[in-house]
Amino acid sequence: MKYKIALVFIIIAAFFLRFFQLGTNPPSLTWDEVALGYNAYSLGIDLRDEFGTFLPLASLESFGDYKPPVYAYLDIFPIKLFGLTSFAVRFPSAFLGVMTVLLTYFLTLRIFYRSDNKKLYALCSMLVLALSPWHIMLSRAAFEANVATFFIVLGVYTFLTAVQGRKWMILLSAVSFVLAMYSFNSARIIVPLLVFALSCLCLRPLLKDKRQTIIAGVLGLVMILPLVAFLRSPQAGIRFQEVNIFSDLSLVEYSNQSIANDDNAVWSKLIHNHRVVYGLAFLQHYLDHFNPNFLFITGDVNPKFSTHDLGQLYLWELPFLVVGLLFLFRKREGYWWVIPLWLVIGIIPAGTAKETPHALRMEAVLPTLQLIVGYGLVSSFGIIASLRSSLIRKVILSASCLVLVISVFYFQYGYFKHYSSRFSKDWQYGYEELINVINENKFAQTIVFDSGHLGRPYIYYLFYNKVDPRDFRQTMDVTRDNFGFVDVKGFGEYRFTRKIGSEVKSSNNIYVGSPKDVPENSKVLKKIKTLDGLDTLVVYTY
Repeated sequence: MKYKIALVFIIIAAFFLRFFQLGTNPPSLTWDEVALGYNAYSLGIDLRDEFGTFLPLASLESFGDYKPPVYAYLDIFPIKLFGLTSFAVRFPSAFLGVMTVLLTYFLTLRIFYRSDNKKLYALCSMLVLALSPWHIMLSRAAFEANVATFFIVLGVYTFLTAVQGRKWMILLSAVSFVLAMYSFNSARIIVPLLVFALSCLCLRPLLKDKRQTIIAGVLGLVMILPLVAFLRSPQAGIRFQEVNIFSDLSLVEYSNQSIANDDNAVWSKLIHNHRVVYGLAFLQHYLDHFNPNFLFITGDVNPKFSTHDLGQLYLWELPFLVVGLLFLFRKREGYWWVIPLWLVIGIIPAGTAKETPHALRMEAVLPTLQLIVGYGLVSSFGIIASLRSSLIRKVILSASCLVLVISVFYFQYGYFKHYSSRFSKDWQYGYEELINVINENKFAQTIVFDSGHLGRPYIYYLFYNKVDPRDFRQTMDVTRDNFGFVDVKGFGEYRFTRKIGSEVKSSNNIYVGSPKDVPENSKVLKKIKTLDGLDTLVVYTY
């Protein structure tokens, strides 16, 4: 009974930390969040995405970045229920974040199914994940990676459940893994590698009932066919080239120059071979994700994934992470090997990225780190409990609890009190107010946006005005370049241009741009500021 009570309290804490002020903190929606929300809104109206594609399976065209579609489909019902709001857009991520915490409990029971301490391991692991600043921040925005993490955790849990006797669960495992691949790009690398490794290491129990295994395999292959077709398309290749180190020509130039410096010696061609250079670059980027500063001190440089006041993990987790690893390899309980295997594979896509370390691209490693910390907590407290002096035991336990409480409070205070004002600009703050200002000035014949500096302003207008996608499609002026990127040049009376100066000046028009590009002879209607008081958008006319 006490374990059930503890589990309920942890879930309540996880729910509160992910849903409290969800619609207002982070302070605004990024254009990717708005795009996912509006596409969900569009799908909920006529089963078509914003540009009219009927039930897109492999991707959403969106800005030409071809987003995985699962998040938008999951968001249809919340938007129907709560309206086209920030809360509704973020609901799937927050909800599945809570469910990932709950799943971590049952996953841990499956991994350490033979251990007498399995319930303690499970409670500690889910508690660490529930309080994790890393997981909390990625659950509080419409991040597709967070949805993919849920499906990967569900896939591993149901896989282990299947090999431990409930064989029909292998079907649910196959579905879960495939949904993860339709949720986030990194999962398209992680899932095949993880499934292959799990299948090889659990081959004997899988072959005990070949029927379910074969059906699961066929089901997975059938479900993945649309994705395979998309991954073979030029659009998928362009997207991959944008973000991976293997398209970095500077590495090729370095390789060629190094060989030339050595007078084209054979040994130099071996050492500075392109493959060797790329391999070393991957290894360096991979190991960047174990950087102590990233993990325990300041976190990811992108404030969307970190408050910069502490690391992706709490500093107090470090000793328990070390102890957990030592005891994990020493005791080797149950399916302990799943944890390091999952961790090693989960970082591979992040290692191929140009920007490292990257908390979002490696989110799939969660909750392996929390499982190790939870294992280390139980093992450490077991050692402490064996001490003869009750006073020493009480002092150590009290100090540990105090450090944990202070760390959690420090993160929560910084996040809910100061985060929005510190980083509102990084969340594209100001567009909602901008749309309200434009709506208040109905005299304009044409509204001209400087999309060269404002990113994707059209999607904000569609979102905040709840424009019927059928009306948008009738008047939209859309071009697609050779790389597949979509450029919405206008719809209705709205125009989006890379350079406002190219538009005909008229007192009947409203112009929107960045503060540094407002002409001297213009009439400013409104300056929109970030929460820390900086000008971010300007509405003006002539």
